[in-house]
Amino acid sequence: MTAVGFDAPGGPDVLTPVTVPVPQPGPGEVLVKVAFAGVNRPDVVQRQGKYPPPPGASPIPGLEISGRIAVLGEGVTEFLPGQAVCALVSGGGYAEYCLAKAAHCLPVPEGLGLDEAAALPETLFTVWHNVFERGYARDGETLLVHGGTSGIGTMAAMLGKYFGLTVIVTCGSAEKCARALEIGAAHAIDYKACDFVEEVARITGGRGVDIVLDMVGGDYVARNLKCLAPDGRHVTIAVQGGAKAEINMAVVMTRRYTLTGSTLRARSDAFKGLLAQEILANAWPLVEEGELRPVMDARFALGEAAAAHARMEAGDHVGKIVLEI
Repeated sequence: MTAVGFDAPGGPDVLTPVTVPVPQPGPGEVLVKVAFAGVNRPDVVQRQGKYPPPPGASPIPGLEISGRIAVLGEGVTEFLPGQAVCALVSGGGYAEYCLAKAAHCLPVPEGLGLDEAAALPETLFTVWHNVFERGYARDGETLLVHGGTSGIGTMAAMLGKYFGLTVIVTCGSAEKCARALEIGAAHAIDYKACDFVEEVARITGGRGVDIVLDMVGGDYVARNLKCLAPDGRHVTIAVQGGAKAEINMAVVMTRRYTLTGSTLRARSDAFKGLLAQEILANAWPLVEEGELRPVMDARFALGEAAAAHARMEAGDHVGKIVLEI
């Protein structure tokens, strides 16, 4: 089969088509004939040599796919050959065939395009776990999300709105702020034009937000804490602005903050399976009813993966980028 990988870390141009054997599913796995693969920030970081795949995972990039099941592994009874699914995978998505744990697959309902299906797992799993499970989001609370027009940001805005949250996002331009409001954010702050800490205080009447979903880290963390209301939760899911932060722990104590975070790729198969069941029960009905759809930015052919990565790194995209296999 054809896949896209790289021999050595570097810029987008290191991504090249290669010919590799078609993998064979083991117990509890399915082989998916891939229709589309989502392109995500972790793919870019992996290509740069800063995010190696966990032990046993495919070295080929790609953390989410859609397609039809080609082969069932031993013990798989919940799916049928030919059935359309999307799946969270630990690697291998940039290829004509990809292995997935059956427990990490979700059925693609009628009315959901396979391009859209491939754009759901990574952001949906990430947002559900970090906002609702780690962040304990509840109806009526306020959520601040950085990167409001990213795949994560758009999903957080839409999912938050569906579950009764007031979502404030930050974006890097007035145009992106306008798109974020269309997508579902209640408020959008142009962080290049004003201080988001001051704007959050203005929007919330000085109270602050209940949760911050942070993808920046670094010096944003101390500023994020200034945005939190008492008993607020700060959830870190990426450190694009730096892995280290300096914070005042006395403020954490007196305002009773909770600091948490997570990475998804390295979590156990059992954890991801349980998370898939939570999503299937709570969020997937919105997909089945047509109420929740990913915001789609651009589609590239598999052989144009380098161009897809270049678009993501340029930061001009709004929503999800996918590869058509």
